[in-house]
Amino acid sequence: MHPDRQKSELQVPAEKEGWRLDLFMVSQWPDFSRSYFQKCILDHLVFVNNRHSRPSQTLKTGDQVVFLWPLLEVGELQAEDIPLDIIYEDADLLVLNKQAGLVVHPASGNRTGTLVHGLLHYDEETFEELSDENLRPGIVHRLDKYTSGVLAVAKNQDSFAALKDIFKERLAQKTYLAIVVGEFDSPTGSVEGQIGRHPQNRLKMAVVPEGGKYALTRYRVLAAGQGCTLLKVRLHTGRTHQIRVHLSSLRHPVLGDRLYGGCNQALPCQPQRQMLHAWKLAFRHPGNGQLLELTAPPPEDFCQAAAALGLPLPGNDPAPEENN
Repeated sequence: MHPDRQKSELQVPAEKEGWRLDLFMVSQWPDFSRSYFQKCILDHLVFVNNRHSRPSQTLKTGDQVVFLWPLLEVGELQAEDIPLDIIYEDADLLVLNKQAGLVVHPASGNRTGTLVHGLLHYDEETFEELSDENLRPGIVHRLDKYTSGVLAVAKNQDSFAALKDIFKERLAQKTYLAIVVGEFDSPTGSVEGQIGRHPQNRLKMAVVPEGGKYALTRYRVLAAGQGCTLLKVRLHTGRTHQIRVHLSSLRHPVLGDRLYGGCNQALPCQPQRQMLHAWKLAFRHPGNGQLLELTAPPPEDFCQAAAALGLPLPGNDPAPEENN
């Protein structure tokens, strides 16, 4: 397999027994057409139980489906007029409040409409110079598609290298707000352990006994009521879906998180995405070394959910951070 080709692995659930392969693929990635997946299948990019397949193949419960996504071409990256909520900018970097629903960079399944496309429209000269075969100009860290909040982007090669090191060495302080299902017995806590791919559902991550990557999350209760809790969460590592996985492992999934069990019809609030917001980011400026402390106000849907549950949100003024 080409080293840059991304792979998705799925297991057919019982409720999709008897489905055609092409229709199953569309059900997993509804942003793509049936004809798109039919072509991928005929191009031998889809395997069922390690064998080449055909679009009409009937699936059985437990079948293993592997999809090798078509490679992206550098020339496909085009500027797009996507609104950016910029909260800080200088010659070295910009920091923005990413809206929920926006993918950070192009990848398999998201060829257009990403933050990177919006950055090219905002400052094409700067971000074209930073573009490479990874199609991630200036991107030094990421947020999940449906997670909103503060995100830093480099504007030149020197700041790109410096910021990459800052995040790699865990020198950036990342604080989130999360509304979760259920209430806590203790006002503070932490989750520590390895995170790896879920053994049954390859779209998910999970806390695993071995073979994963070390992760540490600390949290503090800010308010509770109506069967939900508002948390302030500190990320001490930056693993895929870390907060969502760790809180779900405590049986307190993020409210609205369909992938990790955060949808509870008995609750008075039913948000359309996970109620997770990257609230604050603090790090040393890559150029002058001064401490930057940046805050992204929560978006309207987060504020509405908190209000519906009677959970008062904290102010946005910088304040000393506790250990949790």
